[in-house]
Amino acid sequence: MREFTVNGNDAGQRIDKFISKLMPKLPKSMMYKGFRKKCVKLNGRHVKDGAVFVEEGDNIKLYFNDEFFEPEPEFRYVKPDLDIVYEDENIMVINKAVGVVVHADEKGSGKTLIDMVQSYLFSKGEYDPHTENTFKPSLCNRLDRNTGGLIIAAKNSEALRAMNERIRSREVHKYYMAIVEGYTEKNGHLTGYTTRKAKVTEVSDAPVKGGLEVSLDYETVKQSNGYSLVSVELHTGRTHQIRSQFAHIGFPLAGDTKYGGHGGMYRQALWSVKLRFDFKDTDFILGYLNGKEISIDAPFDI
Repeated sequence: MREFTVNGNDAGQRIDKFISKLMPKLPKSMMYKGFRKKCVKLNGRHVKDGAVFVEEGDNIKLYFNDEFFEPEPEFRYVKPDLDIVYEDENIMVINKAVGVVVHADEKGSGKTLIDMVQSYLFSKGEYDPHTENTFKPSLCNRLDRNTGGLIIAAKNSEALRAMNERIRSREVHKYYMAIVEGYTEKNGHLTGYTTRKAKVTEVSDAPVKGGLEVSLDYETVKQSNGYSLVSVELHTGRTHQIRSQFAHIGFPLAGDTKYGGHGGMYRQALWSVKLRFDFKDTDFILGYLNGKEISIDAPFDI
């Protein structure tokens, strides 16, 4: 038997979701069987319904084999090297440098952006991994290793859920600057369907099986020496979307050799430069951000 006290970051979620995060090795079928077999107690009473919500201060006792419980997570402190553009009690916005990976990958990348965010909050006393059951400060959006710019990090679970919901409903607008090879039209609207093959995103003009719809708008800011500097508003956030869509129309990003660009004076010239929060309502934890824009300059030009 293991006993847990629900804290602020655990509160407001269904008890089956709490258990799934706490015990990711426990099969869902076994968890729901546990509800029926009186293996879950909430404040001293057996719980048979996984849809029951937990609140801060609740006492939970779980009668499952020890093998299904995760060991206490190891916290690895790294020296934070963060360019923080905006911060409040709920979120941070960081200007990620080129070459930094956001999460550990299969290569076991050492110092990741999320490591630095968690270490920074730990040093400020805003995150204690030993008092959290299921939550860690988390990133709400991602950028490729060689793409720099704005990334949102959530400091608490309520902010994380709220920001992720608004990103999914396209209430967080994302803008990029990019340098592409060739001379683009003054402005354009690109649509298509993407599929992933061998770690590369392929774009087709017509729907394909398993394809994900993508769209963006761009405006050409400047043209010189065979390059175009473009401002991009991303409407969908698919893997390698900007890189693959511009390559698909014959204008690969400068330096992006994976998608047909040439090496040389630029290295995957793509930067996330602006976020705009345009919420449909403001009655939630991050409602105060409505109408706010956070912007930086891209570190390249033509």
